[in-house]
Amino acid sequence: MTILIFLIALASGMIVGMPISFALLLAAVALMFQQDMFDSQIIAQNLINGTTSFTLMAVPFFLLAGEVMNTGGLSKRIVRVALALVGHCKGGLGYVAIVASVLLASLSGSAVADAAALATLLVPMMTAAGHSRGQSCGLVGAGAIIGPIIPPSIPFILFGVCGGVSISKLFLAGIVPGILMGIGLAFAWWLVSRNDEVKVFEKQSPADVFATLREGIWALFLPVIIIVGLKFGIFTPTEAAVVAAVYSLFVAIVIYRELKFNQIFEVMVAATKSTGVVMFLVASALAAAWMITIADLPGQMVELLKPLMGNQTVLMLAMIAILFAVSSVMDLSPIILILTPVLLPVARQAGINEIYFGVIFVVCGSISLITPPVGTVLNVVAGSTKSNLGLVIKGVLPYILSHTIVLLLLILFPALVMVPLRWFTGG
Repeated sequence: MTILIFLIALASGMIVGMPISFALLLAAVALMFQQDMFDSQIIAQNLINGTTSFTLMAVPFFLLAGEVMNTGGLSKRIVRVALALVGHCKGGLGYVAIVASVLLASLSGSAVADAAALATLLVPMMTAAGHSRGQSCGLVGAGAIIGPIIPPSIPFILFGVCGGVSISKLFLAGIVPGILMGIGLAFAWWLVSRNDEVKVFEKQSPADVFATLREGIWALFLPVIIIVGLKFGIFTPTEAAVVAAVYSLFVAIVIYRELKFNQIFEVMVAATKSTGVVMFLVASALAAAWMITIADLPGQMVELLKPLMGNQTVLMLAMIAILFAVSSVMDLSPIILILTPVLLPVARQAGINEIYFGVIFVVCGSISLITPPVGTVLNVVAGSTKSNLGLVIKGVLPYILSHTIVLLLLILFPALVMVPLRWFTGG
């Protein structure tokens, strides 16, 4: 009954057009009335407490780093590096999009930022070379969702804060799954585009490739700093975010000189707006999570899934089915903030490693970014390239299948996540 009240209140708020943040607060209030403990001060207190986590300071700094990278020329140079390496292959621009997606994922941690940057740069080039607009937009969108998987990752930060899970370990555990998603996309692109009659770019000389790599080395060095710093405990994820922001500002202003001093205020404002949206959503979700705990929704969910507790694989598939159902009508951040307090206790009770569960959770939620009807990344790609949304949805379908196959492999073979994690952490 408690679960039903929570879901009805949340869905009602969304149906009447409330922002997710306010719909979550409405659901929290509904639970308070159901528990006969309504007190507006509790809501206010939990809203304030929801934003006081030191770890959450990583969010604005990573968002700032992403804005600086797009404005200051780092993203553009990543694309040039990918073009120099694989642009000469048949269908090479598709492989450029995939390589650039993986590299950008290790810089920004945001699927939306990566989608906007790559769609603007690559889709016109791909269509000019002879690829269909739908295929091109679909591939760029599917590549962009690798952003939340490879560190740094804002969704992993949100999952770690909500679930009390090590964010450093989540970051390191996401590296191999993100690379596997890229490999899956490359195979899917080969199948889709192998019969296309398209322009093939001339292979660059070793000297030209070296020159492009030398120019892009400053951008490529950032993920190395973050991963090495996390692996050897040099800094925390929050400190890594500060390093990323300061480093990207230095490179954009001093090295590449594409970010002018009079643009810094604009970049700061854009990052602040994004931060405000995310942080209020986090505050609302953690206020709702407090009521979820008080009302013992996790315990009730455990009871519902108890028949599946004996088989971890079947239980994971059941929880993934729940995630896919919810994600069809909701964006990734609210999914993490709403369902982590509900499903993570179930996973822990079943003996599923919390880091592994977090990776599967975020991979599944990321796929929802390119699935209709919400499909946030699809809307970004369509808007950035002025393309018909229906065409983009049709173009992305093979890549949704590719990502889903990778997700199933991660569920069936947990070692794909856990073995690399143990190597990275030395555990």
